[in-house]
Amino acid sequence: MTTTVSDIWTVVEPYLAAERLELDDVELLGRGPGTLLRVVVDGEGVDIDRLADVSRGVSRLLDNETDLDSSYRLEVTSPGLERNLRRPSQYAKSIGREVVVKTADGDHKTTIRGVIAEAGEDGFTVEAEGDRQVVDYADVLAARTVFRWEKAPKPGH
Repeated sequence: MTTTVSDIWTVVEPYLAAERLELDDVELLGRGPGTLLRVVVDGEGVDIDRLADVSRGVSRLLDNETDLDSSYRLEVTSPGLERNLRRPSQYAKSIGREVVVKTADGDHKTTIRGVIAEAGEDGFTVEAEGDRQVVDYADVLAARTVFRWEKAPKPGH
């Protein structure tokens, strides 16, 4: 594929904005005929029917506007309960949510668990058990939100 994720983003984002949706992520996974192009959208009223409509529109757009030189499988999806965080805007949308962040500072790797308290242009703050840790985006290897199922109280208690 000669088209990059950045190229796809540039083509798809205006279409989704016109549909009143936000482009949350674009991923190209695999190579050759087994390549998966995943487009993650977010916004009000995103359900399976809306995703199907958007998928058809994105497919037509990609066929006309990009130079995808091999076959691929298109998946248009919503972020779900747990989502990967890659850009500052995704961290900002996740303020108040629990996260797991893997960082590297030279050879030293750390896993941080907590709640995103703040997010800016260069980094974000994770709060856990009263401690606040500032993390630079450049040090992040992987980050994702975490959804915890809360046990429902037993009836009558």
